[in-house]
Amino acid sequence: MAPGVFAPGPNNAITDVAGVRVGQVTIDGGDRIRTGVTAILPHPGNAYLSRVPAAIHVGNAFGKLVGATQVKELGEIETPILLTCTLCVWKAADAMADWMLGQPGMERVRSLNPVVGETNDGTLNDIRSRPVTAEDVRRALEGASDGPVEEGSVGAGRGTVAFGWKGGIGTSSRRLPASLGGYTLGVLVQSNYGGVLQLGGAPVGKELGQYAYKNETSERGDGSVMIVVATDAPLSDRNLERVAARAMLGIGRTGSMFAFERYGVRPDILTLGKALAGGLPIGAFLAREEVAHAFQPGDHGSTFGGNPVVCAAGVATLDVMAEEHLSERAGRVGKYFAAKLRQLAERFPVIDEVRGEGLLLAVQFGSEMSDIVSRAALERGLLLNAVMPSAIRLMPPLVITEAEVDEAVAILDAVLADQLVTA
Repeated sequence: MAPGVFAPGPNNAITDVAGVRVGQVTIDGGDRIRTGVTAILPHPGNAYLSRVPAAIHVGNAFGKLVGATQVKELGEIETPILLTCTLCVWKAADAMADWMLGQPGMERVRSLNPVVGETNDGTLNDIRSRPVTAEDVRRALEGASDGPVEEGSVGAGRGTVAFGWKGGIGTSSRRLPASLGGYTLGVLVQSNYGGVLQLGGAPVGKELGQYAYKNETSERGDGSVMIVVATDAPLSDRNLERVAARAMLGIGRTGSMFAFERYGVRPDILTLGKALAGGLPIGAFLAREEVAHAFQPGDHGSTFGGNPVVCAAGVATLDVMAEEHLSERAGRVGKYFAAKLRQLAERFPVIDEVRGEGLLLAVQFGSEMSDIVSRAALERGLLLNAVMPSAIRLMPPLVITEAEVDEAVAILDAVLADQLVTA
C-alpha cells in the first residue's frame, strides 16, 4: 500500500526531515518486562542552546505528558522528546535532565523542561515495576541516528497493543514537490489504542473479526497514542499546532466520516447537505475525478451554490469535525447507542429491529405506533423523528455524550413501558 499522493523520503521515516535523529532501547526481562524508550532528537546540536519551534495538540488529555505547559507557553522545545511507558515518564524525565545538564555549555543552566510522553503498556508489561533506568535513557539518546528507524515491537512500543493486535512504533514521511516548496514532513507514532482497523478504507478489523465493541460494550476501543511530527517547513509554533491537530485525522481513519466507507463502497457521486454548514442552507456535490471531468458548466445546478457566507460556514463546520474528531466520536458513541437500543429490543417485543450507522439510527416497530411513541417521548423531553408509521429515527448531534444517550434510552424505555401497560 502507498497511502496518500506524495512520495516518501528515502527512509520513509521521521529521520527524512534533515537533522532529526531517533534512538531506541528495548527492555525485556523474563516473562514480565516488555517496555522501552524511544528518543527523538530535533537536530544534531544541543537542543537547549539551539531551540526549535514546537507545539502540542491534545486529542485526549488522559495522559502524563511531562513538559507540556512550558511548550504551550513558549512555543519551543529545549530537550529531545522521549516516549516510554506510563509509570516511567518521571524516571525518564529525570534521567534526560541529568544527561542534558552534563552536556558541554550547560554548566550554568538552572532550569530545564524535559518533554516525555507515554502510553500504558501494562497489558503486556509489569508496569508497576517501573523498569526504565537512567542508563536506558542515556543509551537511547546517545544511540540516536538519522538513518532508517526500526519499527514494530521496539523501544517505547515494545509492550503496546493496537486494534486488539500487537502495537508498537511506526514512522513515515512525505515530501512535497519542488513546486510546493519541497518540504519534508515526518511522523513517529507510539500506538496503543483500539478501534476498527482500516487500511486504505477497507474495514480489515471487521473482516478479520477483531475490532472494538465486537461484543457490544465488553470490548472497549480505548487506549492512547503519541504522535510526534517533524518538518523542515518554516512554520511558527501556532501553525505547527495546526499541523499537529490534523495529525489526529490519521488516527480518525480507524473510523469513517461517511456510512458508505463501512461497506467497502466507492461511489461515483456523493451529495451532502443539511448538517454540512451547521444548519445554514447549503448542499455539496462530490464526484470521483473521472466522473467530475464528464460534467460541463451548466450540467449540474445547486439550489444553494455560490453563497460565500454559507460556504464559509460549511468549511468551518468541516474543520471542526476534523479537529474535534467528530466522525470517530460518532462511530464510538453510535455503537454505544445502538447497543443500548438493542437492549431495549430484548425487553420490548414491539421492537422488530434496530438499524443504522454511527449516530443515524432507527427503531422499527412491529405495528404502527411511531406517532404515539414520538409524542409521548416529546412530553418527557426527547425529540424523535416519526419517519414512518412503524419506525422512528434518532439523529442526535455529533457531540452527544454517552450519559445523554443513557438519558434518552431511559425516556424511551419509560415510554414503551407505558404503552405496554396502556395496551
